[in-house]
Amino acid sequence: MTSVPPPPPFDPELAAALELIKEFISPGMSLEDIDEIRRGPAITQALELDLTLDGAFAVEDREVAGPVGEPAITLLICRPTAPSTAGALPVIYHVHGGGMVLGDRRVGVSGALEYARELDAVVVSVEYRLAPEHPHPAPIEDVYAGLLWTAEHAKEIGGDPERIVIMGASAGGGLSAALALLTRDRGGPRPIGQLLLCPMLDDRNDTPSAHQMAGVGIWDRTANETGWTALLGDRRGGPDVSPYAAPARGRRTSRTSPGLPGRRLGRNLPRRGRRLRVPPLAGGRSGRTPRLARGFHGFDGFAPQAAVSQAARAAHVSWLRRLLATA
Repeated sequence: MTSVPPPPPFDPELAAALELIKEFISPGMSLEDIDEIRRGPAITQALELDLTLDGAFAVEDREVAGPVGEPAITLLICRPTAPSTAGALPVIYHVHGGGMVLGDRRVGVSGALEYARELDAVVVSVEYRLAPEHPHPAPIEDVYAGLLWTAEHAKEIGGDPERIVIMGASAGGGLSAALALLTRDRGGPRPIGQLLLCPMLDDRNDTPSAHQMAGVGIWDRTANETGWTALLGDRRGGPDVSPYAAPARGRRTSRTSPGLPGRRLGRNLPRRGRRLRVPPLAGGRSGRTPRLARGFHGFDGFAPQAAVSQAARAAHVSWLRRLLATA
């Protein structure tokens, strides 16, 4: 590949936060690092979070049927204890991040809960099998099984089966995009939207941004390659990778749910027909994807008080509110 320019400097507030955490989190990751990282504080601290948000949600774990012939899966179900509206509530179906190899249903769900508190929504977070022990298609099949249960039992948990939004960051963003393709092609439940945050979409790892992010931030080109290799093995980067594993591999088509993507280590999601219905971040035209310049992977979780993080979250909530109002 021809040389690419260096990445633009990070937002000053984010750069300061990254300086504080860089001794604890390395941007690179090898297959040999996975077990140690799984035992590290970045993952284990998720077990200590108050997912009720001081009583705003009733929280339960529920074991439900997994894919046909496969083990059961566990869903984390969080229901508002005092919703401000009557009737069935919208549902945020959350898919956790972790590079396809890390995490569980509690990782990253606090962001979905913050949105749900503002929007009076139920949150369902799915636990899926991790690579490399469980390569593709195990993760996406688990995520699909969880969506089937959520749609079929939405009323039981106070949700509206016609107003399900899928949401995920990093690996969860990639799996959410793959889920939209898979449920479309199988004639399954159709979410009304998808919120994809720094999603893993493309196993080829050959875009200019992928090269720019070598050794930079908290998730770089090497870590990205490790995650995809764990999921796909020798198929990674080859000609026969399924779009249900790497959504950027899909042919251009229509009828997927409208979405709000963030910057990603990969190509655009295949699409045709109606444009993505997304609001501008600050100025600009409605219907254009908001650009959040100078943010590292997962910046809003590591530096939530930074101005750019607050702007990102405000854009997400605004888009979700508009989407739910028209559903």
